[in-house]
Amino acid sequence: MGCLFCDIVEKKKPAKILYEDNDAIAFEDINPQSPIHVLVVPKKHISTSLDIKEEDYSLIGKLFNIANIIAKQKGVAERGFRLVMNCNRESGQTVFHIHLHVLGGRLMHWPPG
Repeated sequence: MGCLFCDIVEKKKPAKILYEDNDAIAFEDINPQSPIHVLVVPKKHISTSLDIKEEDYSLIGKLFNIANIIAKQKGVAERGFRLVMNCNRESGQTVFHIHLHVLGGRLMHWPPG
């Protein structure tokens, strides 16, 4: 079975892309949990946060920078937004290719979940 996000990166599956460069892609979530729900995905396949290697550290930092760009573009940077990365099934990870969720456009509550 293939990876859904790798298929999106390779343009085998459609997505509403908001940002793309050589290292990462950002697109609208198809099952949004808030008015703004964008996924920021590295083009390199990394299954979970536990699989991040030292060589990936700059890539991970870049994902956070892209999330900030998206939050500014969507008009939620100053109001506030949430960044989430789930790890493994009990956390809610359903696609095993790391990704940041950029959530905003509504009041977020704590604790989540």
